[in-house]
Amino acid sequence: MTKVEIMRQRFVTWMIAAAIAGAAVMQDAGRAAAEDPVSGLTTGQIEQIVRDYLLREPEVIYEALQVFQERQKSAEAARQKEIVAEKSDEIFNDDRDAEVNPDGDVTLVEFFDYRCGYCRRMTEGLRSLVGDDTGIRLVFKEFPILGEDSMRASKAALAAKRQGAYDGFHAALMTASDMSMEAIERLADHYELDFDKLAEDMESEEVAAQISDTLRLGHTLGISGTPSFIIGETVIPGAIPVDQLAELVEQHR
Repeated sequence: MTKVEIMRQRFVTWMIAAAIAGAAVMQDAGRAAAEDPVSGLTTGQIEQIVRDYLLREPEVIYEALQVFQERQKSAEAARQKEIVAEKSDEIFNDDRDAEVNPDGDVTLVEFFDYRCGYCRRMTEGLRSLVGDDTGIRLVFKEFPILGEDSMRASKAALAAKRQGAYDGFHAALMTASDMSMEAIERLADHYELDFDKLAEDMESEEVAAQISDTLRLGHTLGISGTPSFIIGETVIPGAIPVDQLAELVEQHR
């Protein structure tokens, strides 16, 4: 949990406590007014009512916080689905993206970073999934958020795509410990690519625009980490077992 999230949760907790306390005050004050309409409550009396109520029912704060968080999650999920629908073409039909099984009947989109450990661990399982079921169209969204090496790797993969070598570059970069230009040049030699053209394409406006567009799209969707997946109108944050992805695919067929 980030510092901002902790502060946010503390603030929410405080607000809920204040709301509950206010309700308690109104409830107890109502009783007092009914018993003696002409008597008022002093600040000290109000504070005592609040204290007594919270000591008597402390679990109410936790219960209210849980309800609030669940409602917040539901609202965020609903809004996310709306955004997926609005951005459908950018998500599923951007012809700049690399893909596996282009004629598949169900599309699974992955936002990933080459330096992301969880992305790396899922790679083999994903490859097996789309290899065993050619009806799954897998779309790769380059989402380099983990530093300069990530950005360089994404640029190299997209530049390699222009020479028909995305698949090999992608697989190699997903296991690479070195993402320097020297390492990328060695990869280019391995796949018999024109390295000068690759280096030029890496710095092209087109590659920069594609990465920028994907980063902006991800942030619009509320994606802040990798891997993240989209299937149908559902955004799935984080790594999940491949068999669960297979189940989701079946649900969307």
